[in-house]
Amino acid sequence: MLKILVADDHRVLREGLKKIIEQTRDMMVVAEASDGQEVLQKMSKTPVDVVLLDLSMPGPGGLEILKQIHAKFPKRPVLVLSQHPEDQYALRAVRAGASGYLTKERASSDLIAAIRKVAGGGKCISDAVVEQMASSLNEDPARPAHETLSDREYEILCLLGAGKTVSEISDGLCLSVKTVSTYRTRILEKMNMTKTAELIVYAVQHLPSARIPSKTRNAHVRV
Repeated sequence: MLKILVADDHRVLREGLKKIIEQTRDMMVVAEASDGQEVLQKMSKTPVDVVLLDLSMPGPGGLEILKQIHAKFPKRPVLVLSQHPEDQYALRAVRAGASGYLTKERASSDLIAAIRKVAGGGKCISDAVVEQMASSLNEDPARPAHETLSDREYEILCLLGAGKTVSEISDGLCLSVKTVSTYRTRILEKMNMTKTAELIVYAVQHLPSARIPSKTRNAHVRV
């Protein structure tokens, strides 16, 4: 019997994942978590075989929690289940220790097979991500500017591009406004920019899922 921990801050989604998993005879959900710290607490108390991890939960960033899981439980496979498309987060997730990456829209059809694969020691990543990994081995001076950012900086860039203000990012990531502002300054320096508006425009143009609805774009460009 494969024991699964489901980590997502949306209860309805956790319930949906449980129904999919428990339709099989050899899997069961033994623990649930709604934020990153709870994931680590549950893993310390409850033996699990596979962790299903959402990257967009309250508290420390999903990639940071993934690194902590990998450090404390290096043999425990983690399957990232995310709303973000592969081209935005999959490569970073694998580098942080994930055994697989699955978008939520594919969960209903591919989840069980993905769990079995990572539980058996395999990797559940698409050919496109494999190509990204291969390409990243070659240093390319012309690589996109956002690839020079740390995981946390990249996360904040995406949130800025999605129209979030510094205060909203602060609340969502449980960081102080000062800390978020410091990260924003670092991002500007690394990307050779001077204004937040430039970051927002860059994110909208280069990060497919970090886009501001047109009716609100002008309001947030003055972050």
